[in-house]
Amino acid sequence: MEGSRSTIIQNHILNYGMNNTTPSLVPVLTISNGTMDVDFYKNAFGAVELRRWSNDDGSIHVAEMEIDGAMFHLHEENPERGSLFPKRHNGVTTTIGLMVPDVDIVMARAIPAGAKELSPAKDYEYGYRQGDIQDPFGHRWMIEKVI
Repeated sequence: MEGSRSTIIQNHILNYGMNNTTPSLVPVLTISNGTMDVDFYKNAFGAVELRRWSNDDGSIHVAEMEIDGAMFHLHEENPERGSLFPKRHNGVTTTIGLMVPDVDIVMARAIPAGAKELSPAKDYEYGYRQGDIQDPFGHRWMIEKVI
């Protein structure tokens, strides 16, 4: 593992409780089998790939990612375990809320990176600015901030 990636992982463990003593929510997003590239998350959200486990053909089995200290995993589809790729099944069961300092900047970066805008960013009476996108794998993201 290259030095900078190793340092990122060590800092994450120290700073965000990945030491098995502090609870931490780590969403697992299902991607299609044979996926080779997850740069959408890097380009759209500034994610950092911490680690990757690859299949024999080089496709991604699991990619461990982080967005400003918030970890998530990308895992290939496994129907036997009920882990289904949303795009293949034309639906999702969860929306991932991503709190950011500037909703408009993140939306503007995500769309050219490959996201589909589901609803444009706007202010809501309950005190949030929110916009919805769908990533290239079919996952729905609500980009939001408290206003």
